[in-house]
Amino acid sequence: MYLDTVRHATLFQGLHRIDVDLAERCRLGRCARCCGPLHRSHYTRKPRGGPPGLPEEVCQRLSLCCGRVGCRGRALPPSCLFLGRRVYWSAVVLVAVAVRQRRPGSASAAKLRSLFDVSWETVKRWLAYFAEVFPKTGVWQRLRGAVPSSVRDWDLPAGLLELLVRESGSEETGLVRCLELLAGVSGGGTEHGR
Repeated sequence: MYLDTVRHATLFQGLHRIDVDLAERCRLGRCARCCGPLHRSHYTRKPRGGPPGLPEEVCQRLSLCCGRVGCRGRALPPSCLFLGRRVYWSAVVLVAVAVRQRRPGSASAAKLRSLFDVSWETVKRWLAYFAEVFPKTGVWQRLRGAVPSSVRDWDLPAGLLELLVRESGSEETGLVRCLELLAGVSGGGTEHGR
């Protein structure tokens, strides 16, 4: 369940298309600091855990920079490919945590290591993040009212992923929708900073 879904390059190419659309919508806006124009300023990441042979453009974090002289403020559009500063693909993080929450025996540390080249210590950090930090984030607080009460805070992300897979009828579609929600796409959030 889910483990095969994140082994296909087409998933990451689809998530990249979503990220391109999100970055373009953000670029059409203005700088939050000075209202100057935003220009593309993408940078390459070296994400881990995905299938081999992904195109180079999929490994870019789409980013924007203010074009007004003296400002150079940055805007980081929401991303379905990357989960904050984590070095693993967001789909890998989500799936590893969800399968571990649901099937501890079938998602052993050795199996996750062999599939995604991830240590058990890293998986434990991800589990702690979703148990302790994520339920308090603005993204989840905005989503909480729109998600059925059957999805409990302590059951994230597995409960949310299962709900979206059931609603869509497809593991890949449910996974993509879950990544969109976790990226804050529905909240329209954009991180601005220097």
